Amino acid sequence: MNKVLFNYIFNGYLKTIFKVIMIIYCFGIILNLFEEIEFFKNLDSSIITPLSLTALYVPNIIIKLLPFIIFISSMWFLLRLRNTKDLLTMKVFGYSNFKIFFILALVSFIFGWIILFAVNPITSAMVKYYEQTKSQYSRDIDHLITINKNGLWIKENTDDGYRIVSADGTRDNIIKNITIFNFDDENNPINIVKSKKGDISENTWNLFDVNINKFDKGISSQSYVEDYKITSNYNYAKITSLFKNFDTMSFLELILNYDELQKKGYNKSYIDKNLNSMLAMPFFLFIMTSLASILTMNTLKKSNNFTFIIAGLLTCVAVYYFKDLSLALGQANRISLSLAVWIPVIAIGLFSSIGVLQINEK
Repeated sequence: MNKVLFNYIFNGYLKTIFKVIMIIYCFGIILNLFEEIEFFKNLDSSIITPLSLTALYVPNIIIKLLPFIIFISSMWFLLRLRNTKDLLTMKVFGYSNFKIFFILALVSFIFGWIILFAVNPITSAMVKYYEQTKSQYSRDIDHLITINKNGLWIKENTDDGYRIVSADGTRDNIIKNITIFNFDDENNPINIVKSKKGDISENTWNLFDVNINKFDKGISSQSYVEDYKITSNYNYAKITSLFKNFDTMSFLELILNYDELQKKGYNKSYIDKNLNSMLAMPFFLFIMTSLASILTMNTLKKSNNFTFIIAGLLTCVAVYYFKDLSLALGQANRISLSLAVWIPVIAIGLFSSIGVLQINEK
């Protein structure tokens, strides 16, 4: 009988999670599709393009909403047990509130790790394809910036034409091994500037140990200066802010390429923040299940589901703003970003542990 009850809880809970994910996915498709259609409305593309891109992007949103999806799924499943008297039947056969909660929470915890190792690499690849496809249709290509395995690349317009900048990467306001190609409006080369090191803390870049190759009517001349200044639309803060979105990188990529990403110029604190956010997710799913259990298993009396819906919504809002406040403190350098990720998990976990002990006595 215990095995039958366990399978009933396990299978029923997974089915509920799947139902909630499909509902959120459908809503995500509808909402995001309007944004994609707005982007493609004046471009030469069929309805298939925005629809397919939406389908690729929404799974990433679902992963971000997973703690709240688990909370809703847990409440939905437990309310069904309460209202059908199945919860009382399980207690008769020796399944306490704590045992039922632990099965659900353990499923949520394991589900979180499966998402990180099996699903997240797929969704990251989908987001990467999504961004690459949209960039091909983008009409604003006067200024481009990217960081890849070859380092930092920037294209931007100047008063005389445009420039292309390549460098090894950015770190602590410094870029190294810089090469700047300056072209006029007719794509003719003006000069090539090479520098071993540059300070890009401000929009006026200070380059050191600079060799300049000038081109005038097909004749090249070389010169050397110790210091050289250029004015750019980008500085260190702006460049690093463009690469705070790690959605295109999976959990495994962050772990395996941790040092390499820093060498390429990715900000260490934001790498740590994203890595810790992913590591914290299974634990967050565990405590969100405990919060749902506390709300729904305090009594066996059948009650109006509307009350639980309101309580659930208020709980989701409170958790969301608590997480947001903690991250805001991290971004303001009041605490480290890594600690800001774990504070909500620890605080809500301590609170829910007291509630779980209380429902076990019911």
